[in-house]
Parts: sequence; C-alpha cells; structure tokens
Amino acid sequence: MLTISAAEVDHALSFAGLVETLRMSFRDGAVQPVRHHHTIERPDGAASTLLLMPAWTDLNAAGTSAGGHVGVKIVTVSPDNNAIGKPAVMGLYLLLNGATGEPEALIDGQRLTQWRTACASALAASYLARDDASRLLVVGAGALSPFLAKAHSAVRPIKTIRIWNRTPANAEKVAADLRAEGFAASTVSDLDAELGRADIVSSATITTTPLIKGALLQPGTHIDLVGGFTPTMRESDDDAIRLARVYVDTRAGATKEAGDIVQPLASGVLKPETIVADLHELARGQKKGRESAGEITLFKSVGAALEDLAAGIAVYKAMKT
Repeated sequence: MLTISAAEVDHALSFAGLVETLRMSFRDGAVQPVRHHHTIERPDGAASTLLLMPAWTDLNAAGTSAGGHVGVKIVTVSPDNNAIGKPAVMGLYLLLNGATGEPEALIDGQRLTQWRTACASALAASYLARDDASRLLVVGAGALSPFLAKAHSAVRPIKTIRIWNRTPANAEKVAADLRAEGFAASTVSDLDAELGRADIVSSATITTTPLIKGALLQPGTHIDLVGGFTPTMRESDDDAIRLARVYVDTRAGATKEAGDIVQPLASGVLKPETIVADLHELARGQKKGRESAGEITLFKSVGAALEDLAAGIAVYKAMKT
C-alpha cells in the first residue's frame, strides 16, 4: 500500500487535467451513497463534524472487475481550528482494489479534497461561466481559496483575482502566495462593491448569514458556492436564487445537505424542478449550461464521493508510473 503525502498529491495532479478527469467521471458515473454526517459535540467549543464518503466503480455497468476501485474518505470539520492556526478540514482517503478489497493507497485527504473540490467548481464553470470571464472574486481565505483561484484560471481567461475575507490579513496572505506564482491577485475590503464587478464569484465560507447578495450582481455573473455543507449554512440570499439559473453537483446531496438549496426549497423560493441540472447531466450533454451572455448562473457544490474516487485513482496511477 502506498502512503501518499500532500506534496505528492500536488506533484501528481494538474488543474486542467483533473477537471477533465472529473468530466469523464461524472459522465461515466460511479456508485456513491449519500455521505454520512455525524456531529461530535464538544464541551469547550463548537461541535465538530465527522463525514464518511464511500464510492466505488460501477463494476456491473463496466461488465468487468478489472481496474475497479473502492474508496472512502474520512473527514473531520472542526471550526475552532482556525483560532489555533490549523485548517478546519482534516481527512484521509483510503483507496482499495475493487476486486479483492486490498488497500492500494492511503492519501492525504485534506489535499485531495482541496484539489477535487476546486476542480469540480471549475468543471461547472466550464459549462456555466461566460467564455470571456476574466475577473474572479474569491470570498473567503481558507485553505481552499488558492485552489479555487487556480482551478477557475485553468478553464477561463482570468486576468484579475480579488480575495475578500473578514480578516484582511488572511486575504493578503492568499493574494501574496498567488502573486508569487504569477497570478494577478489582490485583496478587497468592500465585498458588496466587488460583487457588482466580478464575472465569477467563488465563495468558500462556513457562514450562516448570506454574503452573496443577488441585488448586487451584474448580468452574466457566474456564482460558485462551495463552503456551506449543512442545511444551516448559507452563502447566497434569496435574491440570488431568484435571479439565477441554479445548478448543483448532485441533486441527492445538494437538496439534502446544502443550506443554499435546502432553505430556498423549504420556503418556496426555489422548486425542485427549477434546478436546471447537476454535473452528471451537464457532462453527459443531457441538459444545457449557460444559454446567454447576460444570464446569471449559480452552482452549488456540497462535494461528491465520485470526485474523491476519481481524484484518488488519478493520484494512485500517477504514483505507480
């Protein structure tokens, strides 16, 4: 069994390459039960969340067990980690042989999650963002934010990247790291003003009070919502939902777990039939993405175990060669 570090994950993957790997994976499909959520109460701080995300290659559809894989990601989300300078999200990914169940690789789950989450957003943007989208606004300065900036830049001609965060120093650190890699990145202090200028808004926060306000968005904006992963978390307001054509990574996950979808469904602002498509339907050409330059599109990601499996297999194969 291989033990694969974060640095080795970085070496094995590219943003453009993983976007295409995910495109093929959503097209072909996999068995992915809805992930398990467990709340771990803590007497001295915010509760943590334990997530279990299994998936396996659809061997029946393939007609053979050759090359099949089983994978499971074990993740903890501990909001209080930010106060001690540690990432909120920790995890490991275990990849198994699909035929025998033998462990093949133990992969840094935090890094794998960052890569696959950002590239799933970029995959959605490849269908939903304007072809000429050049101004990116990243809301939030956590560990995922530079990955989102790089992934979106791999599928659209991004010329300027703006970073907003409640703590400006954190935003500046992300911007400085991106500048060191050649990206035109800077920070902004007025989020509301920047919402009206961006072509793509990519938000990765755990807020329960919406930051993305529909009334401030310009025509043609693509909204990428990544952060909220429980029904109580929400990054966009009702106006954004009303104005946008709404897409999700998976219908089963988003309509059960994502506050940006669950809350508007409960209030009637959004109806199930007005969710235009998920990534399976887009990748298979069954539903259309952006249809005009002026429309606002909104993509809500909660994460899919298929994404981890596809990324884990890609890393494993790269390390084996």
